[in-house]
Amino acid sequence: MPYADVGEDVRLFYTDDGDGPPLLLVHGWGADSHQWSWHIDALAARHRVIAVDLRGHGYSSVPETGNTPRAMAGDLHALLGDHLGIPQATVAGHSMGAQVVSILAVEHPGQVRGIVAVDPGYGMTADIAAGLPQMLAGLRGEHAHTVAEQIDEWCTNAATPAVIRRWHKRRLHGMPPHVLAEAFEAMFTGPDAIGVRPASDDYLARRRCPVLSIWSDPGRARWEAGLLRDPASKVVCWEGSSHRLHEERAAEFVHLVEGWVARLRT
Repeated sequence: MPYADVGEDVRLFYTDDGDGPPLLLVHGWGADSHQWSWHIDALAARHRVIAVDLRGHGYSSVPETGNTPRAMAGDLHALLGDHLGIPQATVAGHSMGAQVVSILAVEHPGQVRGIVAVDPGYGMTADIAAGLPQMLAGLRGEHAHTVAEQIDEWCTNAATPAVIRRWHKRRLHGMPPHVLAEAFEAMFTGPDAIGVRPASDDYLARRRCPVLSIWSDPGRARWEAGLLRDPASKVVCWEGSSHRLHEERAAEFVHLVEGWVARLRT
C-alpha cells in the first residue's frame, strides 16, 4: 500500500492494482478511496487501477489549509507524472472528485485521456446555491459533523442500501472538520469555485477530452450534454438512483465504464 510525496508536505495514500491502460479513481467529499471497493477488482482485470485518498481525506496528509479541489488536482498531477511516471490516464471522479478530475483535465490537458464524471459536484442551480452559505456556516460551527451528516442525507434515497449509508456516515464523522468546511467552500462559494452555474459552464466548457458523465438528475444531465466538446463524450442518466449510484449499481457501472473506455482506444 504505497504513499507518494507530492510536495508542500503532502503525502498521498494510494493503491495500484492490475495491468493495462491506467485508470485513476477519485472519491468524493468526506469519503476516501475505500469508496471504490465495489469496483477495483473488476476494473483491475483490464486496467491498471490507481485509487487515491485526496489530501485531507483517508490515510493521506491533512494540511492545515489548502484542502481545495484545485490543490487536489495539483496533487494528482504530481502523483501521475512525477511519482508514477504515467504520461496519460483516464480519470474517474465522484461528486467533488469529478470537480478535481475536471480541473486536472483543464489545467493539464495532455495528462487526461478521458473523464468519467460520476454524479458530479458541479452544475448546481440557483435554488440549490441559495442554501450553500448556510451549510458552510454550519460546517464551521461547533457541530460540524452533525451538519455534514445532514448534508449527506441529500446524497441518499430509497435506492441506497443501509450498508452504504452507514459507511459514509462513519467516514464523515472521522473527517477533520476544517477539511470539510474548506473543501465545501472551495467547491461552491469561494471566489474560484466551479460548482455553481454559470461558473460551472464557463470552466467545464474548457475540457477538450472525451467525458462520460453519469447522473441521477435528468435536468442536470441535459445541462452537461450541452457543454461537451469531444464527439466521443456521452451522458447517461440513471434516474431513480441516488448520488451514490456507482455504489448502488456497481456491476452496471463497471460494465458502462469498461465499454466506454474501450471505445476510446479504438
